[in-house]
Amino acid sequence: MATAAADRNLQGILKQLHSNPHMAYGEASSLLSKAKIALLKLHALTPSSAPAATSSSAEQQQRLALARDVYEAGALASIRARDADGFTRYVAQLQPFYELLPPAANATEAASSQRNKVTGLYLLLLLTQGRYAEFHSELETLACREQQLLQGSGTVEIENDRFLGYPIKLERWLMEGSYDRVWKAMKSREVPSEEYGVFSEILTSQIRSEIASSSERAYPSLPLSSTKSLLFLDSEGAVVDFARSRGWAVRDGHIYFPASSNAIAAAGSDAAAAAAAAELSNEDEKDFSQAVIENTLGYARELETIV
Repeated sequence: MATAAADRNLQGILKQLHSNPHMAYGEASSLLSKAKIALLKLHALTPSSAPAATSSSAEQQQRLALARDVYEAGALASIRARDADGFTRYVAQLQPFYELLPPAANATEAASSQRNKVTGLYLLLLLTQGRYAEFHSELETLACREQQLLQGSGTVEIENDRFLGYPIKLERWLMEGSYDRVWKAMKSREVPSEEYGVFSEILTSQIRSEIASSSERAYPSLPLSSTKSLLFLDSEGAVVDFARSRGWAVRDGHIYFPASSNAIAAAGSDAAAAAAAAELSNEDEKDFSQAVIENTLGYARELETIV
């Protein structure tokens, strides 16, 4: 009887969490705590806590699935509340459940699990935190999982999955310097869900920083209006504030970037030769930076025209 009551209680809590995703984080955390107590009573708080002697294989699988649903709900609630540490803990707790539960055999089962959504959010978190080694390690794990599913009855293709493919594409475009494509993806219907939108502000800040660094290498100055479009800022006042934070000078409607150390005049022919050599060695980098800036600036202007 106690087990049946705990099961009903758990089902009711999950229904509340799923039906009201925008509830306050404190309220969601309280419900999640109650759900974990119910899992403890069902011997399902961890995968190893459900003894085979007391339940059938079908019952074990059902309770594992309930526990997975609780931790997935916790992970998504943490992301909505911008609690990165809490989200990371839930992801770690989910891994053994994902390993023990069999892959979804049909669309109905796939819809009941949010594995790809949670995994995609975790990839995006790693990306925004600059943890690229862990990002690619996670991709290798996904590639192994994909290979196993394709050999069996599954049909998962990582890059074609809307949750998994999104962070993979963003990472590739960031590495290429295709910031305009990243910006477009973040501002379009390509964003898989509202939870993914939580990272847009972080990525936008990163993109601005990268474009700013490229601008400093590629140009001595830029018009204020062009810089506004280039950095995807809302006003020229915001550009001035950003420029000051970077140590840029603002005069006569232009942004002036600090001179690089390679451009400083040096006394003596040896120093001049060294400066010339350094300038030549940076030529490819400047060409790349200029191409990045021009592509991004062109897209930004097109975006303003559309708006």
